[in-house]
Amino acid sequence: MPTNGHNRIYTAVVEYDAESKMYIGSVPSLPPVHTQAANLDELRSRLKEAIDLCLEDWDASEHESIEFIGLQQIEVER
Repeated sequence: MPTNGHNRIYTAVVEYDAESKMYIGSVPSLPPVHTQAANLDELRSRLKEAIDLCLEDWDASEHESIEFIGLQQIEVER
């Protein structure tokens, strides 16, 4: 898990739902963390709050071996 001094750095996956016009964020290394917001600044704030709450109630050390590597887009025929 990357750190910045004493702080841990978590990677969030951000998607946009055009139908609801909302940004959706989740943190793969903390499966309980997911939220949505109308703009990216609000989403970042909500993700930080969700991470803080998750770390209070959930033993993240059990999942520290999960490291974000990257994203891949997979094309399938339809």
